[in-house]
Amino acid sequence: MDKPNETTASQQKLPPRQEVSREEELEDERFTSSSPDRQLLQGPNWRMTDFKLVMSVVRDFMRAFRALHFVGPCITVFGSARTPESHEHYQLAKQMGGELVKLGFTVMTGGGPGIMEAANRGAKEAGGRSVGCNIKLPMEQFANRWLDHGVTLEHFFVRKTILMKYSYGFVVMPGGVGTMDETFEALTLIQTGKIRNFPIVLMGSDYWQPLMDFVKSMPMAGMISPEDLKLVHLTDSVEDAIQHLKDRAIQQFGLRRRRSPDKRLPWLLEPTCGDAEVTKAG
Repeated sequence: MDKPNETTASQQKLPPRQEVSREEELEDERFTSSSPDRQLLQGPNWRMTDFKLVMSVVRDFMRAFRALHFVGPCITVFGSARTPESHEHYQLAKQMGGELVKLGFTVMTGGGPGIMEAANRGAKEAGGRSVGCNIKLPMEQFANRWLDHGVTLEHFFVRKTILMKYSYGFVVMPGGVGTMDETFEALTLIQTGKIRNFPIVLMGSDYWQPLMDFVKSMPMAGMISPEDLKLVHLTDSVEDAIQHLKDRAIQQFGLRRRRSPDKRLPWLLEPTCGDAEVTKAG
């Protein structure tokens, strides 16, 4: 029987978010009202405005391509930006980051605090590569200090594309609507064949089980195929998650250890992030 003072990860509550002042609310609105995403999505603009917005998207993509071209194949870790270091989920993400680099992967996250920081930290402390793809926001947008390389982008959809582009698998820790958005983006791309059948691991069965129960009801309603349920692996065990990634990422896609054949171009001022240890076979 559990001791009365013991709590599970799902019972361990996050600290309440600090109250936001009226001044902070106004500053948040000023920031978001001038953001490129708000302008892009608000409806028809002047033609020159839309052209400038398209160019800001191009700049985001080029900035990310230049910063992350040499990071090697990644496993991306999603999760809450609000999880403190004392929380069990933080420690689990840190352990996962350390184990991922032992497979030879670079650990990629959204570059921010919380779970993202934990995974990047675990990778760095284990001697591996750690990268982040951050987003400009009025709150929670600062980059954590455990990144070898990072890039900060203007557009959410560009950020999600970059997180998918360099990844051979996804580890999803407990998080909020942003984490769910990223997870279902990856799941949709896999389901529709836009990207290959990369593994998606959900860590924290107590947290994710209600969502998985709902997803399991979808085949009965004829909304998805029963085979789609196999696209997600739910576990509490780091060892089980790592084995799943070995089976579904390294072995399935023929990854093997070798140095990256790509050369940096000095005239592009391309950053160095260490040679990739895992690349596509052949």
